[in-house]
Amino acid sequence: MTSVQPGQSFKILLVEDNPADVRLTKEALKDAKMHHELHVVMDGVAAMDFLHRTGDYADAPHPDLILLDLNLPKKDGREVLEEIKMDPNLKRIPVVVLTTSRAEEDVIKSYNLHANCYVTKPVNLDQFAKIVCSIEDFWLTVVKLPS
Repeated sequence: MTSVQPGQSFKILLVEDNPADVRLTKEALKDAKMHHELHVVMDGVAAMDFLHRTGDYADAPHPDLILLDLNLPKKDGREVLEEIKMDPNLKRIPVVVLTTSRAEEDVIKSYNLHANCYVTKPVNLDQFAKIVCSIEDFWLTVVKLPS
């Protein structure tokens, strides 16, 4: 059971610069078991603005889960992950690295930076949808998260 109370929605921040992957993620989450709000930012600078509630994101909600691509414009996903996990106000937010990179050094670096899990995006659309659904199922219905 998550820390989301009945009647509340689970807030997900998707940090993804590929519009096709954003669309696929939205589609996969459409039939989610738990009510959620999906917020999308397209680069690492916007991700940090969203998380710090600055600029255009002054009214942004505090996400319950972050889905983070590594290869982002303006600020790399690895830098975003490091900043999140070094910030006492953000470090408890689970970060799922969801990326095309299969490079072992990216896997190791992500876990060294305290990613909660590392998932490689499959190229097959059906498999991508299954991956997103399994992330949703695990993080939204199984895991107990801090308030």
